[in-house]
Amino acid sequence: MLSGRRLDLLDPSPMDIEIEDIAHGLARVARWNGQTTGENAFSVAQHCLVVEEIAAHIRPDLEPRWRLAALLHDAPEYVIGDMISPFKAALGVDYRTFEDSLETAIHVRFGLPAKTPPLVKKLIKQADRACAFFEAIQLAGFEHDEALDFFGAPPAGYSLVIDPLPAAQAQERYVHRYNVLSEAAGYRGSDVAFDTE
Repeated sequence: MLSGRRLDLLDPSPMDIEIEDIAHGLARVARWNGQTTGENAFSVAQHCLVVEEIAAHIRPDLEPRWRLAALLHDAPEYVIGDMISPFKAALGVDYRTFEDSLETAIHVRFGLPAKTPPLVKKLIKQADRACAFFEAIQLAGFEHDEALDFFGAPPAGYSLVIDPLPAAQAQERYVHRYNVLSEAAGYRGSDVAFDTE
């Protein structure tokens, strides 16, 4: 990693994970494998910022730690990339196990429970699909009805106009949002204790 950390992908240690590495990687990973319109790719970092915002729109009382979980929901992609869902399914359970192991290390590193509670996970998935709906229509050439079939309707009262950011801007905004949420959750930036409760 650019931070100088050496991350063992087969046995990831929370000690080797830094938010700056995550933000740097996610800001340079394109959603839709880059098959989108516009000058800049829509990065996974920017996608995660939107998902966190949508989750809070759906549940305005959402605790900061669960908003942080939403921001980090695709964090493993900073090293493994953003694979489209059909390809993930084709790779099978070994890929899912690998991704889960990395996600657990990331959660532990940033003071979240190793496993996201099912209700929070469901909320994040709902927000993720809503973001994908807007991405599909605005960036990936889907017709409205086609996007509805694939992703369902976005939450009532939420609208989004996507303006894909340059990588450096997406990275900066991701780190900033992480800092805001980790402070609101009672963590101290990168000096989070390894609390799995």
